[in-house]
Amino acid sequence: MNKKTLVLGASDNPNRYSYLAVQNLRSKGHDVIGIGRHAGVVADVEIKTEQQEINDIDTVTLYLNPTHQQQYYNYILSLKPKRIIFNPGTENDELEKLAMENNIQPVEACTLVMLSTGQY
Repeated sequence: MNKKTLVLGASDNPNRYSYLAVQNLRSKGHDVIGIGRHAGVVADVEIKTEQQEINDIDTVTLYLNPTHQQQYYNYILSLKPKRIIFNPGTENDELEKLAMENNIQPVEACTLVMLSTGQY
């Protein structure tokens, strides 16, 4: 099942987990939108540096530390995803609370592990 996913904190650096997440999501057939600090390309996904209008988003997976997440709070909530995955190091009580108040499921997990174990 295709779950359209926004990778927030996407990078074209092969040493970054967000790079692996984009690759693995695409290899599993998910539509992926990448937003990062620098433009680039991973697999067939163009990484943008600006917020994008996205419809029918299922998941936002975070690869930004909590300090850098704050500028995206309104954007994330406006997308109305079903869930936000807080990858290790991105846990954020404030954003998790906002998510729950907006009927968005916060998930503290690793996208890569979820994909590899069929839990995505």
